[in-house]
Amino acid sequence: MTNGIRLALAALVIFLGGCAATVPTPVTTADSGATAGVAPPAAANPSTTVTAAAPATPARAPAATLPKVFPSGPLTPLAPNKADPLVVATLTPPADLWERIRRGYRMPDLDNDLVRERERWYASRPDYIERMTERSSKYLFHIVEELERRNMPTELALLPFIESAFNPQAVSSAKAAGMWQFMPATGKYFELKQNAFRDDRRDVLASTRAALDYLQKLHGMFGDWHLALAAYNWGEGSVGRAIERNRKAGLGTGYEDLKMPAETRLYVPKLQAVKNIVLDPHRLDTVLPVIENHPYFQSVDITRDIDVAMAAKLANVALEDFKALNPSAHKPVILAAGTPQILLPWDNAATFRANLQANAGRQLASWTAWQAPSTMRTADVARKVGMKEADLRAVNQIPNGMVIKAGSTVLVRRSAEVREDVAEAIAENAQLSLGRQQLQVRRIVRAAKNDTVAKLARRYKVDASSVAEWNKLPESSALKQGQRITVYLPARSRAAAAAVRTASSRSTGRSKQKPVKLARD
Repeated sequence: MTNGIRLALAALVIFLGGCAATVPTPVTTADSGATAGVAPPAAANPSTTVTAAAPATPARAPAATLPKVFPSGPLTPLAPNKADPLVVATLTPPADLWERIRRGYRMPDLDNDLVRERERWYASRPDYIERMTERSSKYLFHIVEELERRNMPTELALLPFIESAFNPQAVSSAKAAGMWQFMPATGKYFELKQNAFRDDRRDVLASTRAALDYLQKLHGMFGDWHLALAAYNWGEGSVGRAIERNRKAGLGTGYEDLKMPAETRLYVPKLQAVKNIVLDPHRLDTVLPVIENHPYFQSVDITRDIDVAMAAKLANVALEDFKALNPSAHKPVILAAGTPQILLPWDNAATFRANLQANAGRQLASWTAWQAPSTMRTADVARKVGMKEADLRAVNQIPNGMVIKAGSTVLVRRSAEVREDVAEAIAENAQLSLGRQQLQVRRIVRAAKNDTVAKLARRYKVDASSVAEWNKLPESSALKQGQRITVYLPARSRAAAAAVRTASSRSTGRSKQKPVKLARD
């Protein structure tokens, strides 16, 4: 190989290495159709100078993958010069989350009188905007991250302002729950667990995942974000039928063309109004509280049942703030088998882990689960588990006049002797079923030969533990023939009628049946 060829090859190698270090990646704004969250063109930002011997680590673009762009055309060899600096474009992330959201706007704008009316409504209520944005500050970063990861319009992060004012505990009159307002059936369709111990429609991570899944599904069905939002509010079937009616009538099939309920007609204008306020708050004489562009919370694993109050204490977090991040735990205890992770403010996660380790040998849960073996009155359950009836009702949200049906799971006080945490099968599937309390009568019955509490209970179709409690007897007691036993029976049941006939047949010419005492739970 001649010296000239060697020199030419060396120059080409040096050139290719220089290209990899010096070619900046073009960056466009959201208005030109770029991926959400990408910074504006490099010309708008100061450049960073580095040397070829010590290249700088490129700045990370927020939650977006930059496209790889390579130069086209013939390659021109460059003479290597180690003294010349190599210029690399800097990608500066947005300073606050509002700017990051603005950069990702990709939905078509709606401009009509309803939008302007909603703008005035929000702008005239600065206290309301402040409360909403204060609540949203805990959740917005996560939602924006998820939207960018899915390449979805970032203005969808503002939708919980419309749905629930960013209140994860919100429940509508139609039983929709959480900041994304899922109905029970829709929540189940999108795998949001709803049981006696938790409601994932309120869970920050799970409900956001489900809401974005649903919105993507609706956009795929209708090919239009405004129609997708209408379907989110009104139902995909309702929007589909409205489109079909207009199509048959030769009318337009866009969002503004359809006949729809007033709530849905106002739904997109509300979102557009909030979108406009975020885009240009000064135009509407509005002030947006600063929300910094970094995570508010992180997820922490738990392996043991733990009281909500105890978890907040170990994390050194105010109880109200802990509940705001973990709203699906609507009972005073978190069951690790069903909820193996909790959310904590970023800076408190390490504190929680350290304190959890320091209390490794201590029982952290003062509640556990108990399953009813048969349909029982709440008073009977309370006596059996050693609680006041009022406390049992309150913690399980059981109204007056109801009985707990067989197989139901209730939350009860955990004694020091109970060492095992609640099993996964119960934590994942527990349900509380209630029935209306029937009018009951108190009957005095007599035990037969060789009777026990259990045999007598089966005869009258009541729970043996209840019979034992009514008569202050051990559940395993053997009964003497003719022994008088108190039972409470439904007023019109066959067992109650049989008890009356038995008592009457044993009378000696005059009724020994005293006036009955009616009993309600």
